[in-house]
Amino acid sequence: MHVNKKFCRACRTNILFSPPLRFGAVFLWDTGSSVGDITGHNKVINSVDIKQTRPYRLVTGSDDNCSAFFEGPPFKFKFTVSDHSRFVNCVRFSPDGNRFATASADGQIFLYDGKTGEKVGQLGAGKAHDGGVYAISWNADGTQLLSASGDKTAKIWDVAANSAVTTFALGTDTLDQQLGCLWQRDYLLSVSLSGYINYLDKNNPSRPLRVVKGHNKSIQCMTVHNLDGRSTIYTGSHDGHVNIFDAATGENDAFSGKGHTNQVSSMAMDSSNHLVTCSMDDTVRYTDIIGKAYSPQDAIKLDVQPKSLGVGSNGYTVLVNSSQIVLLKDKKKVFVVDSLDYEPESVAVHKGSGIVAVGGVDGNIHLYSIQGNTLKDEGKSLPVKAVVTSLAYSNDGAFLAATDANRVVTVFSVADGYAEKDKFYGHHAKVVCVAWSPDNEHFASGGMDMMVFVWTLSDPDKRIKMPDTHRLHHVTALAWLDEHTLATVSHDACVKQWTVTYK
Repeated sequence: MHVNKKFCRACRTNILFSPPLRFGAVFLWDTGSSVGDITGHNKVINSVDIKQTRPYRLVTGSDDNCSAFFEGPPFKFKFTVSDHSRFVNCVRFSPDGNRFATASADGQIFLYDGKTGEKVGQLGAGKAHDGGVYAISWNADGTQLLSASGDKTAKIWDVAANSAVTTFALGTDTLDQQLGCLWQRDYLLSVSLSGYINYLDKNNPSRPLRVVKGHNKSIQCMTVHNLDGRSTIYTGSHDGHVNIFDAATGENDAFSGKGHTNQVSSMAMDSSNHLVTCSMDDTVRYTDIIGKAYSPQDAIKLDVQPKSLGVGSNGYTVLVNSSQIVLLKDKKKVFVVDSLDYEPESVAVHKGSGIVAVGGVDGNIHLYSIQGNTLKDEGKSLPVKAVVTSLAYSNDGAFLAATDANRVVTVFSVADGYAEKDKFYGHHAKVVCVAWSPDNEHFASGGMDMMVFVWTLSDPDKRIKMPDTHRLHHVTALAWLDEHTLATVSHDACVKQWTVTYK
């Protein structure tokens, strides 16, 4: 159940409404004492606002196409306003409390007296927008109103003149519909259906000052690429979106064109400056990071939904799914291993030797070698004793780290024939990701216990514990920007950077 709140600083009052419940409650925020009931609606309440000046008033908007007006405290229902013909999406009092506005899916915005609730006007000739109006926000002195609409525009209204003084055209795609807006001092912002946040420019309505293009779905994978002294973070999310973050400034962007249509499960950077991604849409893509554009020619269709990928040298990529190991060379599928007696779960490729390590649900790491356009089973497996959730070779290729469902990180020495070097304990739940520091002496692991550990290879007892790196969600992937900077992502759709100091 989603709970929404609105708070009145002046009278210390909270209004609580709980979709899909058909009622609300008004209470004092500091004591929890009831100061009224919300009645008058027979469908979900979408929006609520409290007049911030005396005499206090409260207004709600609902899916029953009505607004309800209340006086208080204690707040009591006075009457219902039925001017709209479709859902009332947003209600807002002006800062001085003299008026309130209601916005609806019918494209209309009505104005009312803030004290009595009487209708005093309507914005626009017939309709304020050609599409539904999803949000409105007043400026500081209550003379102008910002509105956001499904017609892919936002507008500034001169309330006294009843005219739109500025119209912001924010695109032509379905994802450019405007679902939210905020007027905060000199800043005007709107939120698109895509999840992008637009900083609106009154002096140039045709182009926002800035567009923040972060994720709005859980992030599943990440990789970091260093080019010309700058670190760039690439992230892939549950909805198929891939985002590009400048690690130094936080500026972000997305690839142009049509990309993945389902969850991006794994990604890595190859030596040709291509971002290699695999997705639950049964494709693997090679995207040029310089051109920042998807290419239909660089998408390879797979027979089975991929789980994980590893990138080697000389144009090799290895993918695993529930029943196969797939070898790609120069963006072409060249070999498939499908007669397996185990289920693959994770994969890593040693860029020097061409050895492919495949982690299995059977609790073993199976080794293969790339020989031309084929994969040869080396007949060697490394016991881990639990589902191998992720694998990573150190940057110098000397060690292989494996995480498992039994809360352990195991490191193998490549030069010693993949002999076990050490086990690292500390996680309280399944470990799901691992990444090596550029110094090859430290590596980080993330688990479903919402903890990240930074380990020291030469001393398993020397560790840095990072609890609650992403509150309420576990880390899904991590990567190092440099020896002292670690990036993490999670189901909370956030990218975080951490400074790591060794003592």
